[in-house]
Amino acid sequence: MSGLGLRTDACELDFLSLGALVHRLDPGVIPFRRARSFDIHVSGGEYNVAANLAECFGLSTGVATAMVDYGIGEMVQGRVREMGVKPFYKWFKHDGVRGPNIATVYSDRGQGVRPPVVFYNRSNEAGAMLKPGDFDWKSIFASGVRWFHSGGIFAALSETTSELIVEAMAAAKAAGAITSFDLNYRAKLWASVGGDQRGQEMIAKIVEHVDVLVGNEEDLQKGLGVRGPEVEQQKGSLNPETFFSMIDNVTQKFPNVKGVATTLREVHSTNRHDWAAVLWLDGQRYVSPTCQLDVIDRIGGGDGFAAGMIYGLINGRTPEEALRLGWAHGALLTTFPGDVSMAKLPEVEAFAKGGSARVQR
Repeated sequence: MSGLGLRTDACELDFLSLGALVHRLDPGVIPFRRARSFDIHVSGGEYNVAANLAECFGLSTGVATAMVDYGIGEMVQGRVREMGVKPFYKWFKHDGVRGPNIATVYSDRGQGVRPPVVFYNRSNEAGAMLKPGDFDWKSIFASGVRWFHSGGIFAALSETTSELIVEAMAAAKAAGAITSFDLNYRAKLWASVGGDQRGQEMIAKIVEHVDVLVGNEEDLQKGLGVRGPEVEQQKGSLNPETFFSMIDNVTQKFPNVKGVATTLREVHSTNRHDWAAVLWLDGQRYVSPTCQLDVIDRIGGGDGFAAGMIYGLINGRTPEEALRLGWAHGALLTTFPGDVSMAKLPEVEAFAKGGSARVQR
């Protein structure tokens, strides 16, 4: 058991996240310039964790987000319902011409030596318009929430979204919820709202309220402004010491942080990765096994890891088991198209214990 101090009383929600919903257009292995058709995936780094926890792990989850009253919004609402996530929407009226909109992500899958290409249209995005005061946190948390989560992509969308996260984190802590934050540092996004200095300033305000951080060495260095080794000079992407060597710097700056976790990925080709994960919790270090992934769609693998680990911690598993569940679920998620889980809990449990890909008869 971890020392996080999880609530054990009756709570309406096991998990609540705050973030922006997006729709991802996926032409498969065809580059967009030659695409004739595409699949539509509903996604969002914070939402993905809530959707995975509901769909695969059977937890009661919710998402606080922006919603727009037009056809794309109706489609997104349908997918949220389908995944079993309770929505808390701040509504925006579409003007029929320019928006505001639910952001579009364009992402082909690449193949072999050709990497995936991802680009966005986040102009006039409803999620970026969210601001403090848009949600009645007192009412939302009144019915009980065990775990609250947000992330760095949402924080970087505008001048007001990071302030909203600070407000929500403070309300979550006051209501007795465990809090987590996925650093997901994106310099291009922060550049539009004040650059790296503004990013570190706002992330520091958020992390003052955070129990568990998710982020790799680069996220910790750029997002938190903590010292660390030159990532490029390390022996390999799967060296956990690179990550653990930074934890003292993180906890000195943010003594409230009880846990830090990340995935470790070495990309040999678009479809062949080595995959592992690490967790530092209450001063102890945990390292997952390493496996080889044959990847169909890598988008959402990190969110899959976060969901499995959080499930393990909420469910009272040991930190070692929680880490393995995150590692296993993130691995399985890359074998499905789309950003959210199609895995079943018994499959995750079996792989976490060292299962194989033998035919299930």
